[in-house]
Amino acid sequence: MALPLAMPAQQLSAKAGPELEAQFDTMLGSEARVPRTYQAIYKNALAQRIAEVAEGSQGRIGVAAIDLTTGEKVSVLGDQRFPMASTSKIAIAATFLEGVERGRWSLNQSFPMLMPVGSRPFSSAVAPVREGNRLPAIDLIEQMITRSNNYATDALLRVVGGPKEVTAWVRRAGIKQFQIDRDIATLVRDDGEFNPANHIDQRDSATPNAMVELLAGLYQGKWLKPESRRILIGAMGRTVTGKRRMRYLLPDNARVMHKTGSLNNTSSDVGLVETPDGRTLAIAVYVTGQGTRPAREAKIAAISRALYDGYLSQGPRREWAGAGYGSK
Repeated sequence: MALPLAMPAQQLSAKAGPELEAQFDTMLGSEARVPRTYQAIYKNALAQRIAEVAEGSQGRIGVAAIDLTTGEKVSVLGDQRFPMASTSKIAIAATFLEGVERGRWSLNQSFPMLMPVGSRPFSSAVAPVREGNRLPAIDLIEQMITRSNNYATDALLRVVGGPKEVTAWVRRAGIKQFQIDRDIATLVRDDGEFNPANHIDQRDSATPNAMVELLAGLYQGKWLKPESRRILIGAMGRTVTGKRRMRYLLPDNARVMHKTGSLNNTSSDVGLVETPDGRTLAIAVYVTGQGTRPAREAKIAAISRALYDGYLSQGPRREWAGAGYGSK
């Protein structure tokens, strides 16, 4: 279901307070809140700075981040749904890898790529596909993460049992605001039904906070064994898409492991950033509108750098009790 955003962000006064926020929440519901641009709701200078960089008057911008050393979180529209696009491929890979751990299939087992067959948008509930070349699962994971290959993604999505099985895996991990409803062939074919800058479509969506929770748990070894974690996060570190997004403005000595996403009027990048001082940051940035794709990518780059600088400027902090990387 798509929910209209009744009032653009620029119509909110910068001096508006929590009372006005409560009024809009009541009018629109929690899934259709307008972007908040007033200082009163931000608990510290870093959160305020990110809100300024993520100003989304030309569309919705959602940001969530957590320093996995200290546990400090930053969120701007972090509980609002955004189109995941190809960032959902992290969860698809994780679901498959857990199946490998359970002995349901193996990384050396070959599966056919699934190639779209021409069809009109919305002409069927599921877009038709045909089988293509067969590749070992380990190569399909590499293709779907590093190059965002849709054919490889749909191959593994079919193996695990389809979108509902991936959503179920994420829900079992305790993450609620996340769902996959369509395979990639259908998602791409039917793209453009709604403008994500001013509508919220629950299908194939997640909140930035939910995505950061997923990233943090995968990094910390909560749901996958060390070898599966190494395969998935290692592939994210070899991603070749999104050169002007998360990693574009970060220093060369920061290690970035990420996954990009792109659909009609929306661009995103989610991932993990290891800093020279030993921190790991989990970051999710979803940008809609902003006029052009380069403008959306510039927003992602600027927000990522602001988060990086903001966390590092805080200096050494007491280690967070929720840390424990690779503990499983």
